[in-house]
Amino acid sequence: MSATPQRHRRARRLTSAALALTAGAGAMVAAALPAGAASGGGAGPSRTVDVQMLSFNDFHGTLEPPQGSSGSVSERQADGTTKAIPAGGVEYLASSLREARKGHEYSVTAAAGDMIGASPLLSGLFHDEPTVEAMNKLGLNVTSVGNHEFDEGKTELRRMQYGGCHPVDGCAEMGGSYNGAEFQYLAANVTDEKTKRPLMSPTFIWKKGDVKIGFIGVTLEGTPDVVTAEGVKGLKFGDEVETINKYADELNKQGVKSIVALIHEGGLPASGAYNYDCNTPGAGAGISGAIVDIAKNVDPKVDALVTGHTHQAYACNIPDPAGNPRMVTSAASYGRVFTDTTLTYDRQTKDIVRTALSAPKPVNKIVSRDQPKAADMTELIQRWNALAAPIANRPQGFIAADIPGRGSDKFEKPLGDVIADAQLEALAPADKGGAQLAIMNPGGIRADLAYKAAGAEGDGVVTYAESYTVQPFTNMMNVVDLTGAQLVTALQQQVSGPVNGPNPKILQISKGLTYTLDTTKAGADRIVVDSVKLNGVAIDPAKTYRVAMNEFLAGGGDGFTVLKEHKNKLVGASDLDCFNAYLAKHSSQDAPLAPPVADRITVVQ
Repeated sequence: MSATPQRHRRARRLTSAALALTAGAGAMVAAALPAGAASGGGAGPSRTVDVQMLSFNDFHGTLEPPQGSSGSVSERQADGTTKAIPAGGVEYLASSLREARKGHEYSVTAAAGDMIGASPLLSGLFHDEPTVEAMNKLGLNVTSVGNHEFDEGKTELRRMQYGGCHPVDGCAEMGGSYNGAEFQYLAANVTDEKTKRPLMSPTFIWKKGDVKIGFIGVTLEGTPDVVTAEGVKGLKFGDEVETINKYADELNKQGVKSIVALIHEGGLPASGAYNYDCNTPGAGAGISGAIVDIAKNVDPKVDALVTGHTHQAYACNIPDPAGNPRMVTSAASYGRVFTDTTLTYDRQTKDIVRTALSAPKPVNKIVSRDQPKAADMTELIQRWNALAAPIANRPQGFIAADIPGRGSDKFEKPLGDVIADAQLEALAPADKGGAQLAIMNPGGIRADLAYKAAGAEGDGVVTYAESYTVQPFTNMMNVVDLTGAQLVTALQQQVSGPVNGPNPKILQISKGLTYTLDTTKAGADRIVVDSVKLNGVAIDPAKTYRVAMNEFLAGGGDGFTVLKEHKNKLVGASDLDCFNAYLAKHSSQDAPLAPPVADRITVVQ
């Protein structure tokens, strides 16, 4: 998912007298408890105490309820059908977390990265300071970094943690200041190439009374593949498993036996419903993806994995290498879901109980909009909206119906066609680069264009805030020379290679470019080479073509390494400027833009 550092051009009870306990290394140990030692019994402290952990991930600065498909959660019904339920918005997330904490003496709130970055205008316009303020208010204790925490580079990430005004734009509020995050960012596997030291704290120890739980935070090792080169310049991203295991040993040496890993890498459940049982037909059988191998190899010293990145909701039991039950959770994205987990802490062993009968019990819960809003979050949104209003409310264009983007499950997304056409049109003139075609990475499309009005602008009106939410990175456009052979290789890299082979990323393409994607084949063979045409003429491998793309793709982002081989680069306007110009030119109140047919890629299934 693209990003640029030049943006702003933007958290059981034991009822038996004898219980099998899981030692830190995962061994099953029988321990006899004296009378009254079970939770809630006897005179004196209980042997065990239940700790509530509330967690979420991939918030992406979504302070207001998200629009379109991003603003609902799929719920599996008793009859096997699914139902879309409106969800999300920090006013409701704060209310949900505060309600969930009631009656829990021990409660910690944790997250698995991408709290900021790829944010809507309300947060992104102010370098995500509003989101950090909101996370402080709702009681976040700790989060791992995600790839999007690097959208504006390491210096800006450190400013998010420690505070201070932006070096270029200053402080957003006149006479105000930015004091930084009250929660701890963790980046155990992100090190400075020169000093070899972690960029941020690798671990965090949450303490209440005699209860201590250690957290280790990592982002995906492949972060450089999904962030602009400038955003990760001077940084090295280490293996997730090796890093977590290293710091689990260090926490143990400090006497911390209860450990949770916050991992910005995730999985893909067999169903998109938030309440799907991914332990069907057996433990962890209903989930695939990178997190599965990570979970199977992380040291048994680690008691739970809170994950993210894939924007999916799941609560699975993937046994650790010693065969003991271990929860792996994710809470979708945009604050639509949170996970409520009970961790039973044994005061004698200082470890989390993880037997077959007493494993941590996670439950994913919807952040429903059918509840009171948190008043302090409403005030926060109103205050920042007042600052953003002069820019946010400007009309950019008009649409006749929803134009699906991120919410589309198709390879070719209607909004992807619009964006690619906008880039081609802006950069086709000879003095703008002479582009003959344009390609757009799907991860850079961050939302749908929704027909229903979000505010007072009226149905069908696209405001600057809405177009910015779709294209929040303000990537600069490049027009480059590629040979026909390189262009075909780029199309093949959509469905092959170490990055996209397991999880294809289908480029969105401008009008005139057509080809066939044969999903019955494997790897690069899925691209039918003879079908690749520009304006009806077969692509000539030896011919040079002028291709428009954002700077993220031109740098080889998302696994498109062949694009780095380009020549004769010309830097043009930003992707957002191209998008807004296209909306203005091709739509009006009387003639709104209709959703494209999206028929440029022929899919064989």
